[in-house]
Amino acid sequence: MDKIAVLIPCYNEEASIEKVVTGLRNKLPDAVIYVYDNNSRDKTAQIAKECGAIVRHEYKQGKGNVIRRMFREIDAECYLLIDGDNTYPADAADTMCEPVLNHNADMVVGDRLSSTYFVQNKRLFHNVGNKLVRGCIKFLFKNDIKDIMTGYRAMSYEFVKTFPVLSTGFEIETEMSIHAIDKNMQIENVVIEYKDRDDGGESKLNTYSDGWKILKMIVGLYQNYRPFHFYGIIAAILLILATIFFIPVMVTYVETGLVPDFPTLIVCGFTIIASIQSLFSGLILHNMVQKNRQDFEMNLIAVSDMKRNKK
Repeated sequence: MDKIAVLIPCYNEEASIEKVVTGLRNKLPDAVIYVYDNNSRDKTAQIAKECGAIVRHEYKQGKGNVIRRMFREIDAECYLLIDGDNTYPADAADTMCEPVLNHNADMVVGDRLSSTYFVQNKRLFHNVGNKLVRGCIKFLFKNDIKDIMTGYRAMSYEFVKTFPVLSTGFEIETEMSIHAIDKNMQIENVVIEYKDRDDGGESKLNTYSDGWKILKMIVGLYQNYRPFHFYGIIAAILLILATIFFIPVMVTYVETGLVPDFPTLIVCGFTIIASIQSLFSGLILHNMVQKNRQDFEMNLIAVSDMKRNKK
């Protein structure tokens, strides 16, 4: 088992990968650096290998697929995940790993948004998107993660080996953050200096299509992790709509003893039934989620024992 494994997912990063690997090698001389090439069409893999990194390949396209492969294949006490585009500082690597190695942190988040991100990043809608995602998750999941979508993270063995990777693309960072929040993992924030890509580098994140995928994932994870809240909101909306349309029918009945809008009354009745069904669906799923959390804690104990045996 490695003490520190540096994980670098790469796709066409020949302009920057040498700087990233060299910088991390100087800062963490005892770490094992893994570069996972994701079908690059340039010399990314060759340059990384020449710099002393262990180069492996993931042929299924997408950052989430690469990270799934990394987490499956590598055992380490601390995992340092960093992009290969030289936007994150290698100088912060030891600071990122220290809480995992010495203070039982499960995830350390490299916080770009509290420092230079909004100055360095020239893509307006990327900035807006980061603020929107951070605000949504803070509101829905009640947490103190400062940068939900950062690609610079240090993680414990327990987190990596109990995290079910479902995302295939750039939604993976959001999924990791929400999983850590839901499973009551110990999360730390470390403010880092962010700089824009080197000349010749190109962002692989599409502001609109990937942003839409991330927002859909937030809604889906909210449904899965907070089902009582999710279906409770739907139940409340249906009940309010039914009440709004029922009041005029009720007023007319009280005044005249007649129900001229009988179809409206029927629709209101079915809407109330749907509201009740939604509420009870949320309760049932909530109990299932609670059972899953109990199972997760037992699995976490098993993974911790496995880690001790591998040391």
